[in-house]
Amino acid sequence: MRLFGPLYDRCIQWARHRHAVRYLAALSAAEAIVFPIPPDVMLIPMALAQPRRWVSVATVCTVASVLGGLVGYLLGHFALELVMPLIERAGQAETFAEVQALFARYGFWIVLVAGFTPIPFKVFTVASGAAGMPLLPFVLGSFAGRGGRFYLVAALVALAGPKVEPVVRRYIEIVGWIVGIAVLAVLAWLQFGH
Repeated sequence: MRLFGPLYDRCIQWARHRHAVRYLAALSAAEAIVFPIPPDVMLIPMALAQPRRWVSVATVCTVASVLGGLVGYLLGHFALELVMPLIERAGQAETFAEVQALFARYGFWIVLVAGFTPIPFKVFTVASGAAGMPLLPFVLGSFAGRGGRFYLVAALVALAGPKVEPVVRRYIEIVGWIVGIAVLAVLAWLQFGH
């Protein structure tokens, strides 16, 4: 079943549109909240099309992703009050307390590393808010991780030229399914691994 290829193709079309920067900002923000496709699928063709603008494109991507991440954080933070009674009834209050302790102790590093991984950022933004991670380390970790990733990708694409996009297109379906399976594995481990 082809799922990620058509989504990727749609993002490529958006990247060529005259409002591509707005679409990139919207995609970057949405990926940090709900959308399953990383903004790299627009960032890459935009950096290819205008290599001299890679810094501004990466900046838009980073800022929008962090703003979307804040929405995800707030959803996790405020939705927790609604689901905490269910967590307690399921006997998972102790596990949740352990996760909260991990985010309290290593939250900045968790978010920073998450910004570089192919695992959708929304998993970490919502979890950060739900676990009660302090806001300032969350924002700093988000800027460092997401910014590091997007500036690196945009710089490499601007320097590597048109050789990169066909490789991404060729393997997008495989990469998409690997990322999807990885996300499910992490969620299963968090749910049942303790």
